[in-house]
Amino acid sequence: VVGLNPSTATREKSDPTAAKVERVARAYGYDGFVLVNLCPVRATDCRTLPATVEPGLLDANLEAILNVAASVQDLVLWAAWGAPILTRPFLANAAGAITACVERFRPGWRHFGPLTVGGHPRHPSRLSYAWAFAPFDVADYLKRRVQSGLLPPADLSAFFTRPAEHREPEM
Repeated sequence: VVGLNPSTATREKSDPTAAKVERVARAYGYDGFVLVNLCPVRATDCRTLPATVEPGLLDANLEAILNVAASVQDLVLWAAWGAPILTRPFLANAAGAITACVERFRPGWRHFGPLTVGGHPRHPSRLSYAWAFAPFDVADYLKRRVQSGLLPPADLSAFFTRPAEHREPEM
């Protein structure tokens, strides 16, 4: 699950978003899930995220996501960031970086329920259990947002033309 930013959930204590994700995952036969985020900064309200995030922190987030993706067979990614991706330019860049980084694993991207009016994959906190998964073309989504000016173009083209670097985890 690729969300927007971490909230209050931990491995030991769930929150409403993680609880909804777990319920949907179980209903669709998944034996587990990993919730990762475009932004590694914890906030209970995305409007309180900083305007920028230290590049090293974003790089560490991307490396952690790559390591998780490398460990999963038949990778399925649930795009779940919602319309708040528009609130900070680095969020769109992170979505592009994640997309490029995991492309080598040929993930099956999905969204849950109808896209928002603006065409964004819905955040799990805004879902109905009556909805279903549908295929999600994340590269097309990002390119259309850049072309329409709704997302900043900052190097997104590079995410679709250069191979992502991958380092094997140290043992």
